[in-house]
Amino acid sequence: MGLDTELSGILVVSLEQAVAAPYCGLLMANAGARVIKVERPEGDFARGYDSGADGQSAIFAWLNRGKESVCLNLKADEDKALLCRMLGKADVLVSNLAPGALGRMGLVGADLRQQNPGLITCAVTGYGETGEAATKKAYDFLVQGESGICSVTGTEDSPSRVGVSITDISTGMTAFSAILRALIQRGRTGEGIDISISMFDVMADWMNMPLMAHRYSGGAPKRMGLKHTFVAPYGAFACGDGGQVLLSVQSNREFRSFCAIVLTDTALADDPRFVDNPDRFANRDTLNGMIDNVFGELTAEQVLNRLDDANIANARLNSVADLSEHKFLRNQKALIGESQISMAALPVQTKGEAPYRVPDIGQHSAAIRKEFS
Repeated sequence: MGLDTELSGILVVSLEQAVAAPYCGLLMANAGARVIKVERPEGDFARGYDSGADGQSAIFAWLNRGKESVCLNLKADEDKALLCRMLGKADVLVSNLAPGALGRMGLVGADLRQQNPGLITCAVTGYGETGEAATKKAYDFLVQGESGICSVTGTEDSPSRVGVSITDISTGMTAFSAILRALIQRGRTGEGIDISISMFDVMADWMNMPLMAHRYSGGAPKRMGLKHTFVAPYGAFACGDGGQVLLSVQSNREFRSFCAIVLTDTALADDPRFVDNPDRFANRDTLNGMIDNVFGELTAEQVLNRLDDANIANARLNSVADLSEHKFLRNQKALIGESQISMAALPVQTKGEAPYRVPDIGQHSAAIRKEFS
């Protein structure tokens, strides 16, 4: 047994662009749903993010494999009518258009359910759909800044954005989970529902650890780079061959093992400066210097082996190139045009053959126009 096209028979119409809604659509398609991606006549602008797949976008391929593409001009009455006919048969409408765009087109959930009572709509927005928030334009980087993510990310000297589109991806995941809940509820009630997912709300929820520290523990944690705000030893340490190793010691028992097996200095665990974590943290510069002296005489591989022998949590400080060749990495193939490309597989494995073809711009337009004529 395994997960295998459990959303087979579900029709998703997605007015999507960029990353957040397309990632939600990707998860729906991977679960077996039929996902029709509605694009402008010129195509989703994400098709132009890069040209790494024989002139086409590899990033677009990651987000849109397994979907169908229809190009519609929604300012034209004929194409808008076609979209309404599609929505009359759809189970789910996903969108992440500009603020207010769906309302201006008259595509309001309550009205659409006059024709299709079971329709579930999911609107992905930047900051919400009411008041001042509804008109504020949003991109991943901007929401990272607005929600405080950047204030707790980076070094002591400088804030930083998270190096991947964490806001878009987490919002797409949240939208997917909300749609699944709505489908379960519809199975009980027979009725659809409107869902609105705000990128800012998602990031605010993910920020609850520093938010709770600010409200109830005397202040939010400072930016520490790869260091910890109260645990030592913790962080990245350079080795003699130039590699860097990350480690985290969480208890006195672990520290004693770390001293004996990794640093080969059993007596260090009884040093009054390092007996408990608060002591180790207060004297972390001295302790880190001792660690640097030992690691500087070893290769990264030797350090990792010692850490594993001592049962100390560790990792390499890998580059993207290292990830590409990582022994733990599961890859998935996708076809875009005539090219086959490889990407990291989705974390939830599907028993059957996962969708892998990336649609050309409007590849299915003629067939879909005929189907919903």
